[in-house]
Amino acid sequence: MGLLIAAGVAGGVLNVLAGGGSLITVPVMVFLGIPGPVANGTNRIGILAQSIASIATFARRGLSDFRLSLTLSACTIPGAVVGALVGSNLEGVWFNRALALIMLGILVMMHLDRGTPARGTPARGTPDGDAVGHSGNAAPTRTQLLYGHLLMVGVGLWGGFIQIGVGFIMMPILNRVMGLDLVRTNMHKVFIVAPYTLVAMLVFSSQVGLMWLAGIALAVGSSIGGYLGTHFTVRASERSVRLVLNLVLIAFIIKLSLDF
Repeated sequence: MGLLIAAGVAGGVLNVLAGGGSLITVPVMVFLGIPGPVANGTNRIGILAQSIASIATFARRGLSDFRLSLTLSACTIPGAVVGALVGSNLEGVWFNRALALIMLGILVMMHLDRGTPARGTPARGTPDGDAVGHSGNAAPTRTQLLYGHLLMVGVGLWGGFIQIGVGFIMMPILNRVMGLDLVRTNMHKVFIVAPYTLVAMLVFSSQVGLMWLAGIALAVGSSIGGYLGTHFTVRASERSVRLVLNLVLIAFIIKLSLDF
């Protein structure tokens, strides 16, 4: 239980700041002996709790645009249903193989993207260096809104299927395609995740069942992580964090590859 709570805290912080928290929580459950599809579904309990905590924290700080968040969320639902049905019917060994390949892909993406500042990110050393993403608050154009909503269908499909890395997909859509600054990108991201996660969780529950005790432990940790991630932006020791995450990913990939 303690390991799952700790994994939930770490995953919650990562999910709010950028994405990739499920890179920690799902493999931890798999290594604890939980079948892959069940771990995939159970992970949604923690994700939902973390999203609710983050939405509430953003709202208390006066950061909300529920109308846009709701319309974007609605576009994710059809894809989430299809993705969850596919994910819940993967055999355990095939889930492990898919997970290893996905983690390998994310590892490659992290090395290709060497920290190019996203739109709305102030440069280090500027007066706003501690307040990430407060520039570029112009409302999206109609074209940007159209593309953003269409792309959310794919977000729902991926999120419903496995969730892992969905933040790396969603943030470029909100930040680069729709032109939102990083604060509002994260604000919308945590809201969008909640509805499709609930739908996916219901699908997994009906198809393979969930381990509710493990899910509650993740939910406790994820809620704490979501709260912390919303309040703080981690900027120090970025290279060290990247190195540790890379080593963890490599270890997970090797372990999962043993099933090939």
